[in-house]
Amino acid sequence: MSTAVKSKNTRAVLAKRTDSAKQHLSDAELLRLFYFMRLTREFEESIITLYRQGKIIGGAFSGNGNEATAVGSAFCLKKEDYLFPMHRDLGAHLVKGQTVRNLMLQHLGRANSPARGRDGTGHYADASLRIYGNISHLAAMIPVATGVALASKLRNERSVVMTYIGDGGSSVGDFHESLAMCSVMKLPLVLIVENNQFAYSTPITKQFIVERISDRAIGYGIPGFTIDGTDINEVVAVCAQAVDRARRGEGPTLIESVTMRMHGHSVNDGAEYVPKKLLDEWKKKDPLMKIEKLLMDKKILTPAIRSDFEKKISAELQEAVNDALESSYPPAEDAASEVYAE
Repeated sequence: MSTAVKSKNTRAVLAKRTDSAKQHLSDAELLRLFYFMRLTREFEESIITLYRQGKIIGGAFSGNGNEATAVGSAFCLKKEDYLFPMHRDLGAHLVKGQTVRNLMLQHLGRANSPARGRDGTGHYADASLRIYGNISHLAAMIPVATGVALASKLRNERSVVMTYIGDGGSSVGDFHESLAMCSVMKLPLVLIVENNQFAYSTPITKQFIVERISDRAIGYGIPGFTIDGTDINEVVAVCAQAVDRARRGEGPTLIESVTMRMHGHSVNDGAEYVPKKLLDEWKKKDPLMKIEKLLMDKKILTPAIRSDFEKKISAELQEAVNDALESSYPPAEDAASEVYAE
């Protein structure tokens, strides 16, 4: 499905590079990708359960259907690269090195969480891992990521900055202003648009009239690709090319990942506005189902390996949940500390 916006020749080159990248993923790498995708979904299922039990305050979000995009894109980054994930990119946090324990503490708002209990979900930063989590005004992350990309270039770090936005957020001015700046200054930014069909309850048919969001890239003179966001091979192939291009100093790339938000905007959103037929169609494209079939067809995933993965994930999640539930909330007198500059 991967498509470039420039020309038929460009599309042919991309298809060739995609096939090449697919061949270069080792059995071990494919198993690692599968593990992170499975861990991501199981973690989020745990979060939904805890939320419904009243053990999580505030909102809870699910990236169900987005695992291949989050995991596959971050898989292309190096330790020195910067990650600015959104609320449906929990898999990217895990791939970049964040622990299940820290993420569970964060979601449950405990004092020993990365945000020290001041916020939940992905609203945190971990400078040691170069992860800078989302804020609620999602498009406002892109200018910040652009600034980090500029700083990286000025320091000759050769570091790449990867950030994400939804289909709705791609219509906000921050998106366009950042791409204009990044393109003219050739900044090392990879911007992934997660086109999951709905901006909250607004379908994409009421958001834009271009055939693809990636069609906008040509206006900035940069490459734009539309990929199947449920296909881990395609995600890794195209994101790897974009990351390599940014690292070479050739500027930003816009990638539209077409997925489906299989749950509502948040756990308390029943998503009644989504046609059942549409959801049924996308259930057949489940990214976990697709990678598992790929691994089984290649005889890489054996029953023993799958059983080991399930036991490891279950044990890790249970330990993280227990640890978080036993941890304390922050004391009330600490509420304003480190919120404002001294």
